[in-house]
Amino acid sequence: MKLQTKIPLKKQPHAQIDYTSKILLLGSCFSENIGEKFNYFKFQSKRNPFGILYHPNAIENLILNSINDKEYDESDVFYHNERWHCFDAHSDLSSGAKEELLKNLNRSSKSTSKSIKEATHIIITLGTAWAYRFIETDTIVANCHKIPQKKFLKQIQSVRAIIESLEAIIDLIKSVNPKVSIVFTVSPVRHLKDGFVENTQSKSHLISAVHQVVEPRHKIHYFPSFEIMMDELRDYRYYAEDMLHPNKTAIDYIWERFQSVWISSDSIDTMNEVDTVQKAINHEAFNPKSIKHKAFLDQLEQKKVNLHNQYEHIVF
Repeated sequence: MKLQTKIPLKKQPHAQIDYTSKILLLGSCFSENIGEKFNYFKFQSKRNPFGILYHPNAIENLILNSINDKEYDESDVFYHNERWHCFDAHSDLSSGAKEELLKNLNRSSKSTSKSIKEATHIIITLGTAWAYRFIETDTIVANCHKIPQKKFLKQIQSVRAIIESLEAIIDLIKSVNPKVSIVFTVSPVRHLKDGFVENTQSKSHLISAVHQVVEPRHKIHYFPSFEIMMDELRDYRYYAEDMLHPNKTAIDYIWERFQSVWISSDSIDTMNEVDTVQKAINHEAFNPKSIKHKAFLDQLEQKKVNLHNQYEHIVF
């Protein structure tokens, strides 16, 4: 009996991800989920230097400013609720001190520029087509920072507008890193604060736009994380308690599907070795002072050394 419809996926024939790859993840909170997997398995990856970004325009703005070496100054920040914020960044970068925020912004911008230029793979997760335009400056913001909604115009971006933003993202990245592989995906997280119908409309705009720019021959790809969640994992048992975000089981499953497409077969053994070490590190000893446990720690240390000798960036 067949109890699940599976999305057919093929192994990526070229430019697979391995332990020499450099990966940059940008976008919605699903980028964080996959980024944590790369981090756990000790790949060379960085994620969301400006924090979580949900909208294509926010991602485009980050890439544009980073590549153009924008220097953030006092005109780019504002004070609200006893903290300093920037409309270009998530509240994770906000600070009680203006100087610290500016330092964080400029450091993160330089880091983003460096990562874009050095990356072999850039994974971009789009979260929503709904945008908030700050009326005072007539600009789309990355985060509202709990400013009253009456100061923003909420609008859904058309498919054409999103296509233009995605094309700008691709052109900007390729202008400084023509050989990079770009992987677009749409977040499976439901934005029900916008409304059930409005969330579906938003996701459909994103998906329609992405498929107008995907071109594998030019290393522009699409990974169906949204479709895997909606079709292969059609059950609330795969959602977190908020019924909006994928739970750990769902994230693990989508990661396995991503791995089957993008991770090189040669890297699987190393991933398994890293996994063994990670689990051993988190192991709670029954008798920490025993000879047996000391031997266990010695073996663990040797495994760490072996992995580091194989790949210098692997450090536990």
